Amino acid sequence: MPELTTAERLLRQRALRDWLTYQLRLTEGTICQLEAEEAEQERRREKESVARLWKLQPGRVSGMEPMLHRADCSLYKTQLGYLDREHVLVALEEFPELEVCGICDPLAD
Repeated sequence: MPELTTAERLLRQRALRDWLTYQLRLTEGTICQLEAEEAEQERRREKESVARLWKLQPGRVSGMEPMLHRADCSLYKTQLGYLDREHVLVALEEFPELEVCGICDPLAD
């Protein structure tokens, strides 16, 4: 097989570079898409995890009792102090007159 000239070798190397550049762009696009999907899945898992929790709205006005909400209830938007089922049962023992949010009804399950 005859040896390639410098011009032919240069032409082949440029074609290889262009093809590799295309493959790199394609791979980077796939990586970005997969990272976005992974972030969305994590956001969904976190949202589902929070939805299983509760939060306790303190009675701010004298004479008002605290109110129990689902963690994702839009009526009481504080994102702190989530309670699991065990802590909710303790709160119900501590405050037998504890009100339950009529919108999210956290004890419905």
